[in-house]
Amino acid sequence: MSYKTSLIKMAIKLTPNVMITWVANIVLKGIAELTAFSFDLDTRKVHVQTMLYGETEAIEVWVDGFGIISDKESYTFIIQQAQSNKPWLNNLLVHFVGKEWKIPVIPQLEPYFALIADVFKVETSE
Repeated sequence: MSYKTSLIKMAIKLTPNVMITWVANIVLKGIAELTAFSFDLDTRKVHVQTMLYGETEAIEVWVDGFGIISDKESYTFIIQQAQSNKPWLNNLLVHFVGKEWKIPVIPQLEPYFALIADVFKVETSE
């Protein structure tokens, strides 16, 4: 792991969930409110709880295992497990879990894709 990758991972770990929730709620204003958020880069786990305006019950999503797979010419994103407290959302998540999704390379971000892929590299148990 490079020095840059280690530094970025440390910055992600040190970013307070309160700040992420605050920024997300500014962006989602009038649509939803993020009520809980946790992100663990080491274990590759994410939990999100949100209240859509007009709804009485929160939507929760748990993701367990995600990452970027890279070869020399392309990058793909994979979610290994995900579930929700809503049956309709679980039915939707089935279409995303376990599939590799090609990440389009945006020309302005192309110089950074190798670093991003290294930060979110799929961990193997070799």
